[in-house]
Amino acid sequence: MLGWNACAAEVEGVKLYDMLHIGEHDLVLNGAGVRSRLFCDMYVAALYLTEKKDSSDAILAGDVENRVAMHMLRDISSETLSNSFNKSINLNLTPAELAALDVQLKQLAVLFSMMSEAKKGDVITLDYQPGNGTAVNFNDVTIGRIEGAAFNVALLKVWLGNKPVQENLKKKLLGGQ
Repeated sequence: MLGWNACAAEVEGVKLYDMLHIGEHDLVLNGAGVRSRLFCDMYVAALYLTEKKDSSDAILAGDVENRVAMHMLRDISSETLSNSFNKSINLNLTPAELAALDVQLKQLAVLFSMMSEAKKGDVITLDYQPGNGTAVNFNDVTIGRIEGAAFNVALLKVWLGNKPVQENLKKKLLGGQ
């Protein structure tokens, strides 16, 4: 799960690899941008895929390795992070989809609580591998794994769904400017 190769981009001082390897595949940097809230930069998000794609529908329909990396630009409590994820997931899923993912969403809340606080400079990565689920990593240490392709899609919808956490960040993750 180690990143390698030269840096492809630098966003807000965060150097991002152009390519990395998880599972059985090399992943390429699809796009990256800053998540802001109330005029404060929260984190740099980077999306890695097996091949570049500029359509959220194409990304959400695929069941292939991917990574979302969040490079913290400020201190964020685990409670704030968890609440933000829950709010975005609730906006992007139907009640039936939410009910089907209840166990996984509770697992995610527990994993976030294990972090206590994400400080400036910390990195959270969400690495999905078909058949193995989503590994939640905090500063390169896996703190847990959550099963299911549907859960991975729910996480990706935080940034790529019809109601993303931030529209201009969605555009940047899809390779736009």
